Amino acid sequence: MHTTKSSEKITPFGGLNFCLERFHHSGLARLIDRHLGPRVKTTGFSYSEIIANQLAVFFAGGECAEDLSEHLRGPLSQVKGLRPCSPDTLLRGIKELSCESTERIHPTSGVRHTFNINEPLNDMMVKALRGTGQLSEEEDYDLDYDNQVIPTEKWDAARTYKTCYGYQPGIASIDNMPVYIEGRGGNSQATFAQGKTLQRLFARLEVNKVSIDCFRADSASYQKEVVKVVQANTKRFCIRAKRSAEMARQVGQIPVAEWTPITLNWKKMEVAEIPWTPFGGDTSYRLIVTRIKRKDRQGDLFSEGAYTWRAIMSNDHTTSAEQIVAFYNKRGDSERLFDVMNNDFGWSRLPCSFLSENTAFMILMGIIANFYRYILGLYSEGIPWLKATYRLKKFIFRFITVPAKWIRSGRRTILKLYTDKDYTAALE
Repeated sequence: MHTTKSSEKITPFGGLNFCLERFHHSGLARLIDRHLGPRVKTTGFSYSEIIANQLAVFFAGGECAEDLSEHLRGPLSQVKGLRPCSPDTLLRGIKELSCESTERIHPTSGVRHTFNINEPLNDMMVKALRGTGQLSEEEDYDLDYDNQVIPTEKWDAARTYKTCYGYQPGIASIDNMPVYIEGRGGNSQATFAQGKTLQRLFARLEVNKVSIDCFRADSASYQKEVVKVVQANTKRFCIRAKRSAEMARQVGQIPVAEWTPITLNWKKMEVAEIPWTPFGGDTSYRLIVTRIKRKDRQGDLFSEGAYTWRAIMSNDHTTSAEQIVAFYNKRGDSERLFDVMNNDFGWSRLPCSFLSENTAFMILMGIIANFYRYILGLYSEGIPWLKATYRLKKFIFRFITVPAKWIRSGRRTILKLYTDKDYTAALE
C-alpha cells in the first residue's frame, strides 16, 4: 500500500458550513448578543461565538470543550462563519452566564435544598424558539414537566433518591423541545417547592406569549398548590394521581358494567372513571382509572380485585376517558427528551464544578438541541436522504461529515464539496 500527503485546506466537516450559515441567517446569533449583551472587550469572543463553538463541537461529534484543542480546532478553522476558540475560553464563557444559586430549608425536615434559577438564559431559550418559528403566538401547546436525576461527582452534588450523587433539575418541554430548565440539588425531590418552579415557568411563557392548552405531569405534581398554579395558567391538565386507601376503596366500588375494555400500545386493559375531590377541598375532578389483570392473581386489600391499576386526574370534562389515557401515555415520548439530552447534547458529561455553572451549560445545550431540531426539520423537507427523526449521530454521518474546501472562482467564494450528494436544498 502506498500513501501520499496533501497540504490542501480541506475540512472533513463540510456540512457544518450550512449549519453555521443557518445559525446566523435565522437571527439566532443576533438574538444571543442582543439578549445577553457584550462581553468584556479584551476577551475577543462574543457570546454568540461562544455558543457557536459549543454547537460546532457537538455537531462535529465531539463530547467536551477539550476536543477543541485536541483534534477539532484545525478542521473547524476551515468552517466559514466560525472562529474556533480555546477550551478555556469556551468554559469561561459558559461560567460567565451562570447565576448564583439559592438555598431553601425544608420547614419540617430541616434539609437544605439548593436551587439555581437562571432567568436570562431560560428567557433566551423561549425567545429563540419564537424567533425560529418553532413556537407561535397563535397556537396553544401541550406542556410536559418532569425532574431528572443526573448522576455526577461534582463538588456540590448531593445524594439522590436513587442513592447516587448528582443533580435533579426540573425540565419543562413542548413537543420535546426544552422551554424551561431549573437547576436543583440532588437531594431536592420533584415534589419540593414545585409550585414555585411552575409559577416561574408560566410567567416566562406568558412574557413570551406562549399559551398552554394542557399540562401533563407525573404524580410528583399531584399537590394542592401545584394544581392551583396549573389551573390558573392552562386550559386543561392531566396529572398522575397518587394512590390512597380511600381512592382504592372507591375504585373497588366501580360496577363491573362501567369498565370498558380498550387496547393501548398493544396492551389490553380496562378503563373507567369516577368523580374525585382531592386534598380535602370542595372541587371535583375526573379520575380516569385503568386496570390490568395481575398474572399472579394477587388481590388488592383496598380495591378488592386482582388488578394493577393506575389513575389520572383531570379537569377535562369533554374528552373521552380512553383519549385522556392515550394522551397521558404519550408522556413516555416526551421522556425520551432526557435520553437525547444526556447522550447527544452532553448532559451526562457536565463540564463544570458547581450547580450554577452546570445549569447554564444545560440551558445552552437545550438551546442548541432546539436549533438542531429546527435545521433538521428544514433540511429534511428538501433533502431526501435526511429524516426529521434522526438523532444527532446519524445527522453527523449523513450530513456533516463531507470533505469540503473553500475556493475562489469567477470572483466568488465557493464551497467545494467532495461528494455526489446534492446539498443545494440546504441553502434555501
